[in-house]
Amino acid sequence: MALSSRLFSKSKLIYGSQMLLQKDYAFPVRHYAKPSAPPALKGDQMLKNIFVEVKKKFETAIGILKNEKITIDPEDPAAVAHYAKVMKTVREKASLLSEAQDIRATIETETQGIPDARTYLLTLKEIRIKRGLTDDLGAEAQMIDALDKVEKELKKPLLRNDKKGMDLLLAEFDKINKKLGVRREDLPKYEDELEIKLAKAQLEELKKDALEAMETQKKREEFKDEPESVDVKTLDIRNFL
Repeated sequence: MALSSRLFSKSKLIYGSQMLLQKDYAFPVRHYAKPSAPPALKGDQMLKNIFVEVKKKFETAIGILKNEKITIDPEDPAAVAHYAKVMKTVREKASLLSEAQDIRATIETETQGIPDARTYLLTLKEIRIKRGLTDDLGAEAQMIDALDKVEKELKKPLLRNDKKGMDLLLAEFDKINKKLGVRREDLPKYEDELEIKLAKAQLEELKKDALEAMETQKKREEFKDEPESVDVKTLDIRNFL
């Protein structure tokens, strides 16, 4: 979790500063370019459409997983990398968000319409807390300190449509990024590291569940003649889908 938190902090510094700078209170361009809304659906039809969409995504995911051999070995970098690659394919084919994309979407959605920089930064903190992550880099405190410095210089609260003030704040953020070793061009690397970390955590959970299931099975009378133990790495999850 510590690595995930550090990667989140790095990503947040970049995502946050990028969206903090967007004009018109950070409404993304696509919000102005949406096509006209489709006709309102009745409750039953809406639920049906949701069910069909979820079913389609589920079937797509299962179809991919049935064709891939997943080795449940969180300590093997090759197994972790392969699992991460498979899950990336699942997300792409089933139109699911990656963790990094979900972070961006969450920040984007929950900060829409926030006019001032301070409320925006506090909202980022709330997002982090809701995700159960810690700010291992101490980025939040440094960002607030930077905001305090800028507002003291401006002698007023900083609004996000104040170009001069925002330029000052983002210059301070650049100093923080440099101090923490966060580079904008390294964002794809941070995202890949995060996906690998999550893949390992998921394999650890699969291993734990498999071991608990085998322990429960050994206690049942009908399985008393089964081998004492099975190496989790030899299991093929395709047999259980």
